[in-house]
Order: sequence, then structure tokens, then C-alpha cells
Amino acid sequence: MVLAISFIEAPLKFRAPDVTLRIGLGIGRLVFRALNIAEVVLAVAVIVGLIIGSPTSAIVATAAVAIAALAIQIVGVRPALTRRSDRVLAGDESGAGSRVHLVYIGFEVAKFAALIACGVLLLN
Repeated sequence: MVLAISFIEAPLKFRAPDVTLRIGLGIGRLVFRALNIAEVVLAVAVIVGLIIGSPTSAIVATAAVAIAALAIQIVGVRPALTRRSDRVLAGDESGAGSRVHLVYIGFEVAKFAALIACGVLLLN
């Protein structure tokens, strides 16, 4: 989901014909809200699995990195992105560019890498 939405859908949507910044942001807010809800549900399932299973410390660590990245995104980064997109959706496009978005992407990369590492550890 992270790969498909964050690294494929999100950048491509702005290249579609007639998709304005306001439309793209409106769609993005809905998509990322749904993504984050699904991620939280899956994170809870992972936590339950870690509690009832007998994972290695490496698996616990990689899962913890992914879950921490998600938590930071939701609690620390998304509110700033929401405030920015609120301004743009209200017609103020002066703050359309934002470094906060790059922070969110950085956490997406960390989360993706941790999930891949966790998956590799589980397969071994």
C-alpha cells in the first residue's frame, strides 16, 4: 500500500489532464486518510502478532521502526500537511510548496524499508 499510494499514485495524479492542485490535494487527503486508517489497523495486528508470537529481536526492531514512522507521520507531520492543504483548498496557493511534505516522504521511505526488512526476516 505504501509503495502503490505514496510512490506511484500520489505523484502521477498531478500529471493527469485537468487535475488542478486543489483537486489533487482534495483527492490526496481522502486517499491518505484511508491509507493511514488501514495502516493503523494493520499495525495493531502486527503488535498483537508480536505479543502472542515469539519473534526475534530483529523482527521486533524492524516492526517498531515501521510503526514509529507511521505514528510520527500521523501525529507529527499530517497535521502540518492538513493545515497547508486547508489553506490551498481555501484558495491561498502561496504556501503550495512545503518542506513538510518532504519530511512525510522521508518517513514513507523509512517505513517502506522497515517493512521490506521485516518481511525478509520473516522469510528466513
